Amino acid sequence: MANSSSPEAPVPVGKVSALIGGWIDRLGEIWVEGQIAQLNRRPGAGMVFLTLRDAERDVSLTVTCFRSVFEQVADVVQEGSRVVLHARPEWYTARGTLSLRASEIRMVGLGELLARLEQLKRRLGAEGLFDAERKRPLPFLPHCVGLVTGRGSAAERDVLENARRRWPAVRFEVRNVLVQGPNAAGQVAAAVRELDEHPEVDVIVVARGGGSVEDLLPFSSEELVRTVAAARTPVVSAIGHEPDQPLLDYVADMRASTPTDAAKRVVPDVGEELARVHQLRDRARRSMVGRVERELAGLAGVCSRPVLADPRRQLVDGRAAEVGSLLERSRRVVGHRLDHAQSDLGHALARVVALSPLATLERGYAVLQRADGAVVTDPAQVAAGAELHARVAGGDFGVTVRPS
Repeated sequence: MANSSSPEAPVPVGKVSALIGGWIDRLGEIWVEGQIAQLNRRPGAGMVFLTLRDAERDVSLTVTCFRSVFEQVADVVQEGSRVVLHARPEWYTARGTLSLRASEIRMVGLGELLARLEQLKRRLGAEGLFDAERKRPLPFLPHCVGLVTGRGSAAERDVLENARRRWPAVRFEVRNVLVQGPNAAGQVAAAVRELDEHPEVDVIVVARGGGSVEDLLPFSSEELVRTVAAARTPVVSAIGHEPDQPLLDYVADMRASTPTDAAKRVVPDVGEELARVHQLRDRARRSMVGRVERELAGLAGVCSRPVLADPRRQLVDGRAAEVGSLLERSRRVVGHRLDHAQSDLGHALARVVALSPLATLERGYAVLQRADGAVVTDPAQVAAGAELHARVAGGDFGVTVRPS
């Protein structure tokens, strides 16, 4: 281009910009490493804008990518993170600016490892393996505890000593496995499956005494997570210390911050349980004694009432006068009714006497009867010389009829 340009025949800016864009397009897609100096995620926008900086050479480049590309590492990428981009250089002819269009973003070193673990966590979580509804309660007093840990490790010693100190009768089925390295995940998963099938194991503890993120990788393996999710026996995760949280913690039925904490959560303390039993027994005794005392006091109060304290007094004093009054009333009522009945009887007798034939005879009347006993009520019924029978108040006598 230098040979074809001169002060008299300069090359237009647009053509120069187009030529630069052509040269840049020949570079194709490349892997670029740098530090994110600026991150711009606009809500609702389909593009994410980054500024990638080379601190040693003090050079910065603008990077754009689709939101779907950035979302794959959004949980672990932030300003200051070192990343590796798979990008294509793009030259904007109109503005004369250079940027990189990223199609993949990876964290450098540990960051890449964390990004992969985060992706696995999201995938397993989407399957429901970490749901709270899947968590099973631990038995109150397990007779046998399965322990998966390293041989002769501090974690094994912490779990066994603390558990037996709390409940001396507890038994353990210990499976010593590798807890670090490429073969550790398979051995731990196999030990969990073996203890899950053991008929006497009531709960399984997976324990390790902490370590770096790389050391704890076996406890974030997909095989182990799915094995624990499929186990019928409750599983307790006791990996490392408080900051350490491999994927096993999310799928386990209970997470213990340390192996010592796991021992405290798995078995109860015999001293505390005895004290609780004594407290409950004392509460029950106090409750029963209090109730009996209340009932006795109530019974004494009832018995102290006059009607129960001296039942005869109630009958003799309170009811005797009432009985006498009722008896007097009954006598008056009966006497009154007898007097009334006697009066009625006298009136009836007087009426009967007044209507009696004998009363008529006493007034001087007589009853004549023929020989056949028929009463003579008409003179035509008798003839002269007939013998009649006369009945008067004082008696009877014969009568002879004379002609008139």
